[in-house]
Amino acid sequence: MDIEDLRTFVEVADAGGVSPAARRLGVAKSIVSRRLARLEAALGVQLLARTTRGAALTEAGATFREHAARACAEMDAAREAILPNGDLRGRLRIAAPLTFGPTHFAAVFAQMARRHPQLHVHAAYSDRFVDLVAEGFDCAVRVGYLQDSNLVARCVGPLYGRLVASPDYVNAHGSPETPDELPAHEALMQGTEPWQFMDGDAVVTMHPRGRFKADNGTALLAAALSGLGIAWLPDGLTQPHLEAGELVHVMPRYPPPPAGIYVIRPPGPHPSLKVRALTELLIDCFDQGPTPPTATG
Repeated sequence: MDIEDLRTFVEVADAGGVSPAARRLGVAKSIVSRRLARLEAALGVQLLARTTRGAALTEAGATFREHAARACAEMDAAREAILPNGDLRGRLRIAAPLTFGPTHFAAVFAQMARRHPQLHVHAAYSDRFVDLVAEGFDCAVRVGYLQDSNLVARCVGPLYGRLVASPDYVNAHGSPETPDELPAHEALMQGTEPWQFMDGDAVVTMHPRGRFKADNGTALLAAALSGLGIAWLPDGLTQPHLEAGELVHVMPRYPPPPAGIYVIRPPGPHPSLKVRALTELLIDCFDQGPTPPTATG
């Protein structure tokens, strides 16, 4: 059995169909179908039941998938073990946030590809919560405050933010001075997340309310600039607008606690060499702050 056939089967099983697996692998659907047919012929059993909605594992396929995934992981580890130092090959799939991703992380991913000419770097940008295991990502770069999960996280740098609003909003509604005054104001949020503030050494948690929500920091920035309410946003997004007077700092005596930039990977005792190399590169760029030395803004 060919290792690429095994890897393709695992991708189809995890993605739920030939088309999404082909997109993950970066190959034509016909190649995926041919590999699956070859594997099933070699085993003499049907691994996948094709449907109009995709592909579902048969009982034999569900059993074989676990063994195939372990075989692929062992082969990857074996390849890494014999590679010369720094010589990375294969594919690195990264999930990155749409906010900050193209402006702050894309240059780092490009540098990763330049350093390792045999490595295929595939980055997907979205502010939604990505399931690394189910969607076949090697790792994700996330910013903010981490939710509890069984994933492994490594902080690669700090992320600072603040409450901001437009001068028009402040002129019309005033500016809160303490966290207790926030519920009387329109909050611009991604969901129902709480906001935290530092009161000296103590952390104060508030549950703001608002009628405008967006799953993207850039969209929240636009809402704040238009005078819709108060937003908690990273300094990397707001600094140019603060300097231009288009936004003002709200409640400066109660700053939010520092957040972080994290590399997240699926559970396992050790990261792959590819993920480890990316993590070290991100640390080099971000351990002093949220903006890499070559970036502006």
